[in-house]
Amino acid sequence: MIAFVSGPVAALAPDIAVVEVGGIGMAVQCTPATLAGLRVGQQARLATSLVVREDSLTLYGFADDDERQTFELLQTASGVGPRLAQAMLAVHSPDALRQAFASADEKALTAVPGIGKKGAQKLLLELKDRLGKPVGSAPAAVGAPVASGWRDQLHAALVGLGYATREADEAVASVAPKAEAVVAEGGTPQVGQLLRAALQTLNRAR
Repeated sequence: MIAFVSGPVAALAPDIAVVEVGGIGMAVQCTPATLAGLRVGQQARLATSLVVREDSLTLYGFADDDERQTFELLQTASGVGPRLAQAMLAVHSPDALRQAFASADEKALTAVPGIGKKGAQKLLLELKDRLGKPVGSAPAAVGAPVASGWRDQLHAALVGLGYATREADEAVASVAPKAEAVVAEGGTPQVGQLLRAALQTLNRAR
């Protein structure tokens, strides 16, 4: 198993970071919040989980070991594959997921694309005691701050989660005032927080 990759970031895409390791470019699938903390040309260290299928080898990358462990534990539930586990981490931080399962919060789980009410109930039953207790009060999906380009990153993240371009456009517009208020105060919008707010808007619209 590849536990982590470390090296300069060679390229970034909406859901992939390419990290150069020993002269080889490793393509790593990452959440928007993780990607937001990376910069081309800068050193990065990503905890990783290798998913082996008959026709593919896919490396998933995470900001830390807690995210990777949560990603792997989520997949112990029936019906949860790596894509859905990654989508859950795109919407919620590991501790927010632990809190959701500890408090049987169906609403938090249905905020994830691909999880309906019945699916949330099933997951709560299967995973309640597997993720452990919350260790803090960290907000969900908090990524590294991004001073510019938040619109493009947020839009790409929504499309990557399966939403149509039109839906992504509307969701980005809905959270724009929040992001612009942060910029006006001299702050930097955080893609992870904006993603969660955008997903809540999309869920209300459906």
